[in-house]
Amino acid sequence: MAILRLALSQLNVTVGDLEGNRRLVEAALRQARAAHADLLLVPELSLTGYPPEDLLLKPSFIERNLRMLRVLAPSAREVVAVVGFVDRDRQGRLYNAAAVLANGRHVATYRKQYLPNYGVFDEQRYFTPGSEFVLLELGAARVGLTICEDLWTAPPCELLAHAGANLVVNISASPYYAGKFMVRQRLFSRQARRNRVPIAYCNLVGGQDELVFDGASLVLDARGRRLVHGCAFREDTVFVDLPFAASRPRRPLMPVRRVRLPPPAPGPRAPLPPAPRRILGPDEEVYEALRLGLRDYVRKNGFSTVVFGLSGGIDSALTACLAVDALGAAHVRAMVMPSRFSSAGTRQDAQRLAKALKMQVVAISIEPVFQAYLNSLRPVFGRRPADVTEQNIQARIRGNLLMALSNKFGWLVLNTGNKSEMATGYTTLYGDMAGGLAVIKDVPKTLVYRLARWRNHHPPGTWPAEARRAKAGPIPERIFRRAPTAELASRQKDQDTLPPYDALDRILKASVEEDRSLQDTIARSRASASTVRRVFHMVDRAEYKRRQAPPGIKITPKAFGRDRRMPITNRYVER
Repeated sequence: MAILRLALSQLNVTVGDLEGNRRLVEAALRQARAAHADLLLVPELSLTGYPPEDLLLKPSFIERNLRMLRVLAPSAREVVAVVGFVDRDRQGRLYNAAAVLANGRHVATYRKQYLPNYGVFDEQRYFTPGSEFVLLELGAARVGLTICEDLWTAPPCELLAHAGANLVVNISASPYYAGKFMVRQRLFSRQARRNRVPIAYCNLVGGQDELVFDGASLVLDARGRRLVHGCAFREDTVFVDLPFAASRPRRPLMPVRRVRLPPPAPGPRAPLPPAPRRILGPDEEVYEALRLGLRDYVRKNGFSTVVFGLSGGIDSALTACLAVDALGAAHVRAMVMPSRFSSAGTRQDAQRLAKALKMQVVAISIEPVFQAYLNSLRPVFGRRPADVTEQNIQARIRGNLLMALSNKFGWLVLNTGNKSEMATGYTTLYGDMAGGLAVIKDVPKTLVYRLARWRNHHPPGTWPAEARRAKAGPIPERIFRRAPTAELASRQKDQDTLPPYDALDRILKASVEEDRSLQDTIARSRASASTVRRVFHMVDRAEYKRRQAPPGIKITPKAFGRDRRMPITNRYVER
């Protein structure tokens, strides 16, 4: 049996940083060469970053990407590399492609055939599908190439196996949502078993705007069993030795380009040391996705410090923990902005949390500014009673103060609103919706509580090793017990306006994330028909607000923004 040593390097590249991305691939090549690997995989579009969106409409961007590939090729010696890039034909059509680099040259190109055009994907806007498969012959190993979506559909893997592939590899940029690691493993395991062929899947890692890529690369044997996997939410290189016996290729059912390359170097190699990786639990993986997305958004956009409003509630408490864990307490500023409606309890809890996380606190009362607003507006408002107008004024004062600090000191404002509020419009435009990044925008309120509780039992330093239980976390227990409130009016509670959050989140999951009908949502959510209709109405009515919200990190199968595109002007009513 011949042994193919395979390396999968999940890289954290940045869209548009062509030179920097090329250097990351070169470093991966050096690491693979040092480990005597025969074949290296790096992620989809690793030279350009993913998704490059309308950068692909710039001819200069395409040309520089091709130039980086030419500069990279000489580094591919003693190891064959499969590298994602944007290809262009003589007619100017673009392709999401994989370059095969060997012996210092670009020897072959595979062009992605299945272009996703759903959810966050918009590849048919830019790319033309390829029409020819590529089979690399490295001694006894015959390696079929695929890119991301190609492996999520049945034909490519089946056709490559029929053409004689005894290994199918896939370079990918697959965005994260909760539970996606197991979704991928089940799907690829079925592909491997059905076609009796091992599968190696190399995924991108890192944050890019609203998307987080989790890495978690996989190698499965021909029975669909997981041999190795990469770390989740961290750069990592996975090595595996795969045995292959010589066999006669079969007649292909479709066009296949066969590329014969020098077989793996003969002779003994030191066995690979065991490198166990832990699979994260459900709450831990979401927390880590948010932490990575926050860190990369801040750092890749040139910021070093963030600021946010710390209210003493659960949303700002979770945001505080994520910010400190992602950036370090020295790079986090918490702004406490009490008003006449702020209780002593929320003020104390905000101070205790800030002290526990070692954050610097900026305290400014909004009361003098609020009173000045009321005085200025009294001649216009007359004897009209106070209502949501006065509540929104307070939220907008706080947003204004946060943006003032952002302008003066160059700090990025973090928005602390959750998905349940964003869905129903329980937010204030230009107030608590202000910010450069909405960290928990895609996190339902019930999950906010779960993540906060998880964080309280898992202090920094316990990841990625097995976590130990903490006796007391930074979030005061009273924050968990207190009824959620915006504290913009006397004795105000969220559930004066919204259904209980456990019921609301069930309705939103069915209607927003799963696109269920009104009647189906009523059945699945176990809520009254009138409650479900009211929530549907609130979601529709708030679309104009969501269009003006900052970007937020996607962690569910369907997030507001790229995933869900509804018209603002819309008279359709679900019945």
